[in-house]
Amino acid sequence: MNSIAGAVAVVAFWTFVAVSAVTSIRYDYRKRQLAIDALKCAIEHGQTMDAQVLEKLLSPEKARTEDYPRQLTVAGIITASVGIGLMPLSLLVGQIEPKAFYPILGSGIVVFCTSVGLLIAARYLRHTAAPHGGAPAGSTDRPL
Repeated sequence: MNSIAGAVAVVAFWTFVAVSAVTSIRYDYRKRQLAIDALKCAIEHGQTMDAQVLEKLLSPEKARTEDYPRQLTVAGIITASVGIGLMPLSLLVGQIEPKAFYPILGSGIVVFCTSVGLLIAARYLRHTAAPHGGAPAGSTDRPL
């Protein structure tokens, strides 16, 4: 009975992850499609579009991509905290159930390695986004 509950929990978790990913993709697609439809409608009716209106319709995507290094850094910090927190948790749970020590410790190491990858990606994007060796677009002199 215990293995059935575990299997149901695993399936429910991965179903949640899949639904969340598809919902996010669908939301972004629909938002972009609505902006394009608004532009098409204005062109069909012969209206001239103000530069500010065009910028407002098209800028959310641009603004979001300029801030990727900062978002990746924040995600890396949060993920590192979770990974580091799972490691002592493995010690505590391991005292109650010794078989759980290595799986939880391994999970903490995997999560921590993921955070390292996110931080490396953020650093890479900061350095490659710099035009002609200057500061990256949208960057500030202050650290995160």
